[in-house]
Amino acid sequence: MSNDFRLGGDLPIGRLGFGAMRLSTNGFHGPARDPETGRAVLRRAVELGVNHIDTAGFYTSEDGTVRANDLIRQALHPYPEGLVVATKVGPVRTPDGGAEATTDPAALRPMVEENLETLGLDRLDLVYFRAGGMGPAPRGESVAARFEALAALREEGLIRHLGLSHVDAGHLAEARAIAPVAAVQNHFHAANRDDAEVLAACEEAGIAYVPYFPLGGGLSDIREDRIARVADRHGATAQQIALAWLLASSPVTLAIPGTGSPAHLEENVAAGSIDLTAEDIADLT
Repeated sequence: MSNDFRLGGDLPIGRLGFGAMRLSTNGFHGPARDPETGRAVLRRAVELGVNHIDTAGFYTSEDGTVRANDLIRQALHPYPEGLVVATKVGPVRTPDGGAEATTDPAALRPMVEENLETLGLDRLDLVYFRAGGMGPAPRGESVAARFEALAALREEGLIRHLGLSHVDAGHLAEARAIAPVAAVQNHFHAANRDDAEVLAACEEAGIAYVPYFPLGGGLSDIREDRIARVADRHGATAQQIALAWLLASSPVTLAIPGTGSPAHLEENVAAGSIDLTAEDIADLT
């Protein structure tokens, strides 16, 4: 199993990256976490060889005092050569701490510009258009006008590669008719494999498939009996086996587990060195 992937065919990244959502708060919303711990986690991730960080401008504590993008810039700027920072635009935060999808294509430029400013970059490596708010975009809803707005920013040189999130196979096909899609970020993990159709489309086209909540996100329990059995064989945790399975499930899958804990970070990164056997894969499948 290769641990490397070429995003968009030209940008080399490791298949085991880091998700920044839990740096500012322990979940999508909640009280602020210690920013110094967050910066320490980021520095340690890079020390461990992580070169793909996934973030968003809306990853922020409820009071707005701790923001993932600020922590990334403070901890890592000027960025080491080869570090890829991916971000997402589209959702608008709501007063209750949730998010709703923007319907205005013109609203995406300010979101991209905010990410450029807060991350301290002149160009963003990868920008996902997240079509849904807290959940996937409705099936059949067009993403064309909003994706075209991001494609125009790519033509301006503000974005290197475009991605999609919270989409189905129809949305992916619609977007690909407008501009190249380098990555898709949907909900998928060892205990939730409902997005197999989109994964298959990505695999056929060589598009990176980057599941969010690769360990369940606190919404699903991935510690199933089949995962526990394989974990026992490897002397590993169920979470490590879930990450190893994700990487073994397809050559286009990338993993971006997130954490605000240095110890949990070390455990997640170690999962990248677990080689699952044919017996393991059969048990997990």
